[in-house]
Amino acid sequence: MATEATSGTVEISIGGMTCASCAARIERKLNKLDGVEASVNYATEKARISYAGDLTPADLVKVVEDTGYTAELPAAEEPEEEHDPTSTLKQRLITSAVLAVPVIALAMIPTLQFTYWQWLSLALAGPVVTYAAWPFHKAAWTNLKHGAATMDTLISIGVGAAFLWSLYALFLGTAGTPGMTHGFTFTIERMAGTGNIYLEVAAGVTTFILTGRYFEARSKRRAGAALKALLELGAKDVAVIEDGREVRIPTGQLKAGDRFVVRPGEKIATDGVIEEGSSAVDASMLTGESVPVEVRPGDAVVGATVNAGGRLVVRATRIGSDTQLAQMAKLVEDAQNGKAEVQRLADRISAVFVPIVIALAVGTLGFWLGTGGGAGAAFTAAVAVLIIACPCALGLATPTALLVGTGRGAQLGILIKGPEVLESTRRVDTVVLDKTGTVTTGQMSLVSVHTAEDEEEVLKLAGALEHASEHPIAKAIVKAAGEVPVVEDFQNVEGLGVQGVVNGHAVLVGRAKLLNDWSVQLDPALTEAKEAAERQGRTAVLVAWDGRARAVLVVADTVKPTSKEAVAGLKKLGLRPVLLTGDNEAAARTVASEVGIDEVIAEVLPADKVDVVKRLQDEGRVVAMVGDGVNDAAALAQADLGLAMGTGTDVAIEASDLTLVRGDLNAAVDAIRLSRRTLTTIKGNLFWAFAYNVAGLPLAAFGLLNPMIAGAAMAFSSVFVVSNSLRLRNFR
Repeated sequence: MATEATSGTVEISIGGMTCASCAARIERKLNKLDGVEASVNYATEKARISYAGDLTPADLVKVVEDTGYTAELPAAEEPEEEHDPTSTLKQRLITSAVLAVPVIALAMIPTLQFTYWQWLSLALAGPVVTYAAWPFHKAAWTNLKHGAATMDTLISIGVGAAFLWSLYALFLGTAGTPGMTHGFTFTIERMAGTGNIYLEVAAGVTTFILTGRYFEARSKRRAGAALKALLELGAKDVAVIEDGREVRIPTGQLKAGDRFVVRPGEKIATDGVIEEGSSAVDASMLTGESVPVEVRPGDAVVGATVNAGGRLVVRATRIGSDTQLAQMAKLVEDAQNGKAEVQRLADRISAVFVPIVIALAVGTLGFWLGTGGGAGAAFTAAVAVLIIACPCALGLATPTALLVGTGRGAQLGILIKGPEVLESTRRVDTVVLDKTGTVTTGQMSLVSVHTAEDEEEVLKLAGALEHASEHPIAKAIVKAAGEVPVVEDFQNVEGLGVQGVVNGHAVLVGRAKLLNDWSVQLDPALTEAKEAAERQGRTAVLVAWDGRARAVLVVADTVKPTSKEAVAGLKKLGLRPVLLTGDNEAAARTVASEVGIDEVIAEVLPADKVDVVKRLQDEGRVVAMVGDGVNDAAALAQADLGLAMGTGTDVAIEASDLTLVRGDLNAAVDAIRLSRRTLTTIKGNLFWAFAYNVAGLPLAAFGLLNPMIAGAAMAFSSVFVVSNSLRLRNFR
């Protein structure tokens, strides 16, 4: 019986990946299958797979497992208790550090070498090389099966060679004799090596590399937090109308068609349509629009937006995974899954270095045997090549620079998430800036007053009326007015403005239609001021009293004082700034010209922000994105480098690679400079980590390497790398 053809998309969790090349390997294997399109993300440890034909999700899991990794399909119900993947790594690191310190001390300080010190070293080093270093051996074996070499291969070979040689020297050579010592000499002479042990190299390398891996894993773990933060934005409970009464229930119990109440200042529980009441809804987190949207019966509203004005009764239309908020969470997840991880520099170097070292070790063995040097001396030289090649400092190169760089960044208000972030900053050539809350303050304020009257009086009368309103535009006018007189006969005219009596004057404040209803006409000067404000995308509020139009108040979201300087700084770094906003074209152009940006993309929906970033990436640009709102989260995750304003929402912060605590765009310039400087330090560290080892290889090949030289090379390269990293503390 023929199997029925199926198709679908599945997300598989993958375990055992140690670097970006593992992810690439799994991706290649899956994409070789007919009808399969897969993308594997090393950071989130997930594969997103579209499949067609007679394949099933279980077949896809088997392919991943046959490649040498663990894989599992998503559980129907998420477990309540989240397992911390860094906990086992932390246990290995602590075990390794506690046992390795005495091993290194015994080997390097002759006065500590008591009669049977070498056997104590063996007892302490054993668990380090087996239990603590197990992830490296496992990864090396997986790589070997695929004919690949990474940093793990190098570590496993070096640690294994040092430990196995030490066992040989202790049990079959002369190193186990009571009273054996490692003299503190740097003599270079040929020797059989059967009296030498290298346990400190095996234990030290394992500890240093585990330290680096632990810090990296800790920063990587935060990748999935963006989605949790996004889904927590919604309202937790809701007042549903049942039989004419209000009953509060958890939002999860809401059904499509239910009617619920939203009071001023509350979040709207889910997507729906207004049945009663009118208000202004602050949807800035979703749309990026700084001005709240006026809504009345029949208008659609979106869950998680905030009711800024009156009481609303809403009928739920979409719930759960159908809501706009859930769709945005999906956008963020897709963007994170689709983001290619930079293959670590250390792995790229290792891929070339490992085969050379193995070839050199084999060549050394062959040369010594061929020239009649004796099997003992030949094996000593070959193993010495493998031992000296294991770069202890390689494990420290990235983490130390990252720790110092991130520490210095934190002092300057810049939080860096992980090493792959730094690799992105080097290549970025375009920086996309969200407008509201990033380039601008995100808050409405009074920009100008056009009037032939006394400006102070205009503001007092308008402010007195607006004092009763919660609308952000009203708040901007009240703030500019200061102390205001008492208002009588106050009336809110729905969607048009407010009216009342202040100090004996009948005052109107609002739109042109409100004035027209009272047969009040604007004179040419005020008409021109109103039209000029609207051309710039600003809000014009008209003020009239005693039957005459007296003033135009222009309210807008103002540019942050540092934005212009920051845009100039970004250009100086060779970046091309682009202003991206959900706001109208006119408002966007006004802001862009004020800060010196030529490229503007306006009136963009949240889902389209991701598409804009993708489009720029498809043009071959490497894109950095700076944003602060929920509406930016998916675009921040999609960008090659995401920078979130610390003054923004948790979701934006979680979805980004760098967080700018100060909420000042100048911090973006500092962040990119610091990241580039840290990356340069990492590259310098890697160069020296390998340089010491490369310099030692000829000594090892000629059989001139004693344990002291091996230990000293390890110590020197490590000290050099740490001190080079510490120079980052001086970054200004």
